[in-house]
Amino acid sequence: MTIEKSLYERFLHAVLFELVALLLCAPVMSWFLGVSFTHAGLLTLMISLVAMAWNVIFNSIFDRLERRRKDPAALRSFAVRVVHSILFEAGLILAVVPLAAWWLGIGLVEAFVLDIGLVLFFLPYTLAFNWCYDKVRAGMLKRAAC
Repeated sequence: MTIEKSLYERFLHAVLFELVALLLCAPVMSWFLGVSFTHAGLLTLMISLVAMAWNVIFNSIFDRLERRRKDPAALRSFAVRVVHSILFEAGLILAVVPLAAWWLGIGLVEAFVLDIGLVLFFLPYTLAFNWCYDKVRAGMLKRAAC
């Protein structure tokens, strides 16, 4: 399976990832934070836009590094996806904490605690979404090759 992805596919991947996350997070965030659905939805949307940009940048860099590996059979293994998910979420924390603190009018510590909750959701979600995406993509590429 080729790892090369077009800019269009990267964009589609990021939009699908964030759309599903938005549909899952906005109602839960509204309930948990005790804010209106609109307020929680807008925060979720802002976080999604930041995450989409980070997704495209991070995955482009990750793919370049992955192509340099000596063992092509190890590409996109479960272990690689675990590392991918952890690194992606760590980078996203740096952008989301100040954004959430500003939007909710809370301190950075409170925003960090909120972000830990988001990471606890997004870490397995990122892993599951990308694992499934890779499997579906591989099947589509295999059918296209036939």
